[in-house]
Amino acid sequence: MTEAFERLKRWARRLKTEVYALYLAYKDSRVPLYARVFAAVVVGYAFSPIDLIPDAIPVLGYLDDLVLVPLGVALAIRMIPAAVLAECRARAREVMASGKPVNKVAAAVVVTVWIALAVLAVFLVARWARPL
Repeated sequence: MTEAFERLKRWARRLKTEVYALYLAYKDSRVPLYARVFAAVVVGYAFSPIDLIPDAIPVLGYLDDLVLVPLGVALAIRMIPAAVLAECRARAREVMASGKPVNKVAAAVVVTVWIALAVLAVFLVARWARPL
């Protein structure tokens, strides 16, 4: 059981590195526009706290994390030129080895979106609760 768990942990680390390499490739001007757009969507979905299927739903909730993200990563990798991908993978491994990448701007955007959604929800509930 522990060997299977260790293999799963190694796979998850490799997937994180690949997603970060896609993030780096997305920013590279040598990557075709269609590949950049697709890579941005995959990276955004992988790092987003919002899932297509909520994790609270048993089994199906983790299906998107276990199937959609790896499938998206695999497709995006095929779209990126090999030389660019090799450079991005090397940079991603360096960053991951020195500690997880930290992006405070992205964190601020996610927090801002969540706050805006909460304010919108409160506004809508208050409006619908008002008698006509």
